[in-house]
Amino acid sequence: MKIRDRYIAKTLLLYSLVVMLVWLSIYSFFNFLAELNSVGTFNYTILEAIKFIVLRIPEVAYEQASAVILLGCLLGMGHLASTGQLLIFRVSGLSVLRTVWITVKNALFIIFLLMFIGEVFAPALTKYAESERKSAMGQASLSNNPDGFWIRDGDNFINVENNVDGRLYSGITIFEVSKSNKIERIINSESANFDGKSLYLKETDIYSINSNNKFENIDLKERNAFNKSVAFDQDLITSLEKEPKDLSTYTIIKQIQFLTDNKLRAGVFEVELYNRLVKPISLIAMILLAMLFIFGSNRDATLGRKIFFGVAIGLSFELISRIGGAMSLSFEFSPLFSSFAPPLLAIIITTSVLINKSTN
Repeated sequence: MKIRDRYIAKTLLLYSLVVMLVWLSIYSFFNFLAELNSVGTFNYTILEAIKFIVLRIPEVAYEQASAVILLGCLLGMGHLASTGQLLIFRVSGLSVLRTVWITVKNALFIIFLLMFIGEVFAPALTKYAESERKSAMGQASLSNNPDGFWIRDGDNFINVENNVDGRLYSGITIFEVSKSNKIERIINSESANFDGKSLYLKETDIYSINSNNKFENIDLKERNAFNKSVAFDQDLITSLEKEPKDLSTYTIIKQIQFLTDNKLRAGVFEVELYNRLVKPISLIAMILLAMLFIFGSNRDATLGRKIFFGVAIGLSFELISRIGGAMSLSFEFSPLFSSFAPPLLAIIITTSVLINKSTN
């Protein structure tokens, strides 16, 4: 039995690897064609373009993991079925549920491996690739977000007009607000350095606003330097110029915690976080949905058509799950429920149907 299981597992892993290689090859080819438009800019050569594409491959593999694994497992099962091996296994006592479990187990092994690569290695490689690309194109000193940003830090509201590399700011204004939502102090500086824990402001003007009865007194103090401790860090500032899908899971969790502590909406980041956490469960649901076609009646359709419909239904399910996450933002219901409820419901229903097929 172990030999049989290992053979099935090896077949599924082989087909998943082939699909992954084909998928990444197509991605690399079309992205190389796109990068050719930038070749010749400053020191950006063909070799630099190839290096940029190769370094981003782990990120692409992580993003497309579910679709690739689903297709690889179904093609592997299709090969076993078309060559009669699956029928021999079933005659020898291999049940439908056992076959499905072997498929799911190997799919989970691959997706957890890709998730590990995507969370540990991909962010650093992608950051390095983008940095090298900018350097080769003569853009290393330019910030992705030169227009600055607004950020809330506790009872402070901070505005930065220009953000250079996330550490050097110009045109910075800090509004300190009291518990009664009144401005108590305004701190203004032409430039500031950020070390990850505090802002070091140069040539600072501090306006203190004191309310006494019907009058407000404004006192001005000028300082050569002023330190202001903050709760955010470098990762959060960097994340301001990226979409949630481009952030690591660790950064997203920190972003959610920071926004929650400051009583700000973190729904977009919560949806992205739950979509990542539910990815293995969604993959199981997709495979179970597709298996309904693999183990369907042979008189209903050809095997190729079954595989096609299985992949189409599986990918449609993932699309519907993502739409559910977007709807949770629009209608303000729990993103946790919208992410986990559809795959869990699909798993329960498909498992019941497969159990019925296994007993018949």
